[in-house]
Order: sequence, then structure tokens, then C-alpha cells
Amino acid sequence: MNVPNILTMSRLGLAIVLMVLLSLQRPYMYSAAVLVFAIAGITDFLDGYLARKHKIISSFGRLMDPLTDKVLVCAAFVSFVELQIHRGSLTLSLVPAWIVVIIIAREFLVTGLRLLAATHGNIIPAGKWGKHKTVWQIVVIVALLLGMAVRYDLLRGADPKLLADYDFVFSYVAQGLSLAVALVTLASGLLYFIQYRELISSRRT
Repeated sequence: MNVPNILTMSRLGLAIVLMVLLSLQRPYMYSAAVLVFAIAGITDFLDGYLARKHKIISSFGRLMDPLTDKVLVCAAFVSFVELQIHRGSLTLSLVPAWIVVIIIAREFLVTGLRLLAATHGNIIPAGKWGKHKTVWQIVVIVALLLGMAVRYDLLRGADPKLLADYDFVFSYVAQGLSLAVALVTLASGLLYFIQYRELISSRRT
């Protein structure tokens, strides 16, 4: 296995580390989670860069690179469901479970569509909206991780009134970002199915 593929596969391990850090909910674990996600982003850049530079692009790399990215993103969002934020007397999930279901379901359905296309000898490339979806998901993950790191690491021991105000604002920011990424994710998936609807209606087996 070459270096780019090793870097690609390392994101699976980083996804596990990320989930463990977020499940611990102890001091500075959120800051560590930000670092882990940043390292995963660096490996994503490096594996593609090295593969192109040394001309060692492989079928394995083409398959696993997007898959490991999806695993990492899904791992982060699944972990967010268990994290709690406060808005006054209300306790909310950092990201609602139904939004995570949309994100994961979209990935399964689009992957299924690509497999269906492959049986017909077609390849469905990553579209513009699919790329927008990925960027939005990464931006939201980073924003939420940073928000939690500020709240529970940087502001540890801060004035309760300041913390209450931060919680109130952050809860709306988190819910707004979650809704935005759900809409972009849903729209990008629907566009794939609209664009390739002939594949679904095809009677060829």
C-alpha cells in the first residue's frame, strides 16, 4: 500500500479518535477534537497531492478517498447528536437526530445511485452541488467543534451570566447551521436523482 492510500485509510482511525474524544466530554477534549479534524483535513489534501505528484493514483484510492471522507463526516454528526447545549431551561442536542438521518440517508442513496449507474456502464461524477454539500458539512463541523471548544475549554470557570448568554446565542447558531446543512444535503441528493432519473426508470437489468 502506497503513502497516499495509507493517508486515506488513516482517516478511518481519526474518525474513531474523534468520536471517542467527543464522547468523553471532559476538559479540553473538544479542543483535541478540533485538532484531530484538522489533521484529517491535512491528510485529505496530502493524499491527493502526493498521488498526483508521483502519478500513483489507484482504483483503491479513487474508491476509498471519498468513502473515508464520508465516514469522518458522518462520525462527527452522529457524535453531535449526543452532545447537549442549553437554551434557558431547555436542553437540546447539538445537532438534531433527524438532520443526521438526512445526511446519512443521502450518502447511502447517492452511493446506491452510483452503483446502479455502474451496472449500466455509466459513471456519475461528483457534481457542483455535491461539492457544495461537502464544503458546507465541513464548515458546519468546524464551527460546531470550535463553538464547543470555546464554551467548555476557553470559557471554563467564566461568569455564569456570560456562559448563559453564550449558550443562548450558540444554541441558535448551532440549530441554524444544522438546518442549513440539512437543506443543502437534501437538495444535492435530490438533484442527483432528478438528473439521473432515466436510470431509475430504466427496465434494463
